Amino acid sequence: MVIYDKKAAQDIERSYQTPEIVRQRIHTLEALALRAGEQVLDAGCGTGLLVQGMSSTIGSQGRITGVDLSNDMLDVARNRCSKLDNIELQQGSVTELDFADNSFDAASCIQTLLYVDDVETALSELYRVLKPGGRIAILETDWRGVVLSSPDNVMTRKILGAWDATVSSPNLPVKLAPLLKKLNFGAVKTTAIPILNTSYSDANFSSSMLENFSDCAVKHAIITKNEAERWMTEIQHLAKNEAYFFCVNRFLFTAVKVEV
Repeated sequence: MVIYDKKAAQDIERSYQTPEIVRQRIHTLEALALRAGEQVLDAGCGTGLLVQGMSSTIGSQGRITGVDLSNDMLDVARNRCSKLDNIELQQGSVTELDFADNSFDAASCIQTLLYVDDVETALSELYRVLKPGGRIAILETDWRGVVLSSPDNVMTRKILGAWDATVSSPNLPVKLAPLLKKLNFGAVKTTAIPILNTSYSDANFSSSMLENFSDCAVKHAIITKNEAERWMTEIQHLAKNEAYFFCVNRFLFTAVKVEV
């Protein structure tokens, strides 16, 4: 798995507070339909924005457990949630959840499974720790479907392809519904959540993602640093001329644990 360091945690913290991702969290919380007093798991909790949003709904009688592999991400989450007594944060892997069977009423797993080598094992673990009838919400992105205005399509394909080759499970959304059904999840539903930016600034999601993608391509020697800088300059030039366009689809999968 890719483990996020302190710089990556800071980048995530910034990009995940953009309006597009705030709306995504609202969709996720609505889909989970949490109730007061419930036990909830966020597997891959990152910097804690989603667990923070869950806290007021489940109340003092409920409990949210956030798990993440990265201690740097957890440090940010701990700082964010330090005054919320119904949240517990701990290091761990989604493929080896350290909880008893039938522990949680609901679980979320947001932008985590693409980094996992064995997605089926991770989903099996999530199924195991959910109570019968427990709900799950999973969100992943189809990065192969990025629509981007660019004066250099060859360079764009190289940069996006570098990201595709970096993660363990690219193009994951097309595989998730069949996997969930195979593992006896029922009521499987898929909802598209598009992210559309027609301007370029630090206040939107795509600016940080394109910077991350170009950095990744340089790191893996797909392109040079000069090529990355030139590509980003060209993107920003399009934005200044009101010709910037970025769109990608995220997909929210919801399901229920069926007792076998």
